[in-house]
Amino acid sequence: MSDKTLTLDQFRTLRKDTWWKEPLMVVLVLGGFAIYATWAALQNAHYYVAPYLSPFYSPCIAENCAHISVPLVGSWWNLSPAFLILWIPGGFRATCYYYRKAYYRSFFLSPPACAVRDASKSYSGETRFPFLLQNLHRYFFYLSILILAFLWWDTVLAFQFPDGIGMGLGTIVILINAILLTLFSLSCNSCRHVWGGYVDSFHSAPTRYKVWSFISRLNGRHMEYAWVSLIWVALTDLYVRLLSMGVIQDLRFF
Repeated sequence: MSDKTLTLDQFRTLRKDTWWKEPLMVVLVLGGFAIYATWAALQNAHYYVAPYLSPFYSPCIAENCAHISVPLVGSWWNLSPAFLILWIPGGFRATCYYYRKAYYRSFFLSPPACAVRDASKSYSGETRFPFLLQNLHRYFFYLSILILAFLWWDTVLAFQFPDGIGMGLGTIVILINAILLTLFSLSCNSCRHVWGGYVDSFHSAPTRYKVWSFISRLNGRHMEYAWVSLIWVALTDLYVRLLSMGVIQDLRFF
């Protein structure tokens, strides 16, 4: 028998499986999305082609917008109008409970997987800046609902072509985007709290109980909605961008 004793302190993990695949995929997908979204916002071009508006620029609230949703910001704003609104959905996702788990494990290796040692030797939780901002999640949720309302209005406008009412492939792309972002937002724990929090007994609030139960069922798939909606919103911007650049043509159904 060997004199050496194997301990977890000697090894990062005793796991023999490919536990690193999941955190690696999270880094690639989240990192890739962050790079693409930043690039798309910096372009300040090719985000609108009638009647489609990229979700990265919606609502477009500056006077320098190619398609103004609500004129709230004057001509003094010379940067991309995307920066006026992207901090809201970005903050909502960054403070989301699921995304926090995902990027804590993947980017900070805290911990990267079950039965794998934390990369950090100390733990402070979310008690220091910038992690203190995670407590703003519910407020980002409220603001995101406002953004969501504009995205649904964009969906309505996506049926209104210059030559009249119609439907193209872009209409379906934008409609699916609105649906997925709605599912992601409604399945959020903050949304469950809005309907189920501060209630001592659902017996006196049967309507709230039904809504809370429905949202709780959605919450069971919150992770799936988080990833699918993230990828689809980027694809929606890409579709509008390629149309605006003339790289592809929109398929009109009627």
